[in-house]
Amino acid sequence: MTARRWAWVITGALAAYLLLAGWRGIALITSGSVTAIALGIAVLIIPAIGAWLVWREIDFGYAMQEMGADLAARGDLPVDDFERMPSGRITTADAERFLAVERERVDAQPQDWASWYRLGLALDAMRDRRRARAAMREARRLRDA
Repeated sequence: MTARRWAWVITGALAAYLLLAGWRGIALITSGSVTAIALGIAVLIIPAIGAWLVWREIDFGYAMQEMGADLAARGDLPVDDFERMPSGRITTADAERFLAVERERVDAQPQDWASWYRLGLALDAMRDRRRARAAMREARRLRDA
């Protein structure tokens, strides 16, 4: 199953959980007891935060997919001629070269969302997911501006 399908399966499970939690939260709030009301509010708030986090991730994924499609249409995605390990990951040496090229591109064009997107791809190839996501968020911010 693809990552997108898993995301939708998990989202469906979250929706079912939200319905059940919402029903229990409302039942607790309408019970009249102060303790039950407080618990009912918590039962409603915590799943809502979880739903917001899931929505944020799905929205991020769709935005990255759209940006990647735009770059592919322009012919601006990096050519995948990297040497790979048996696991399928890009070798460290090729990932470092890729990262160096993309850092130079961002330094030369700091307001270009495509440069930041490609930097995110390079950071992901280096297995630095935190900084890769930050670069992708910057690419999105620049594109939306």
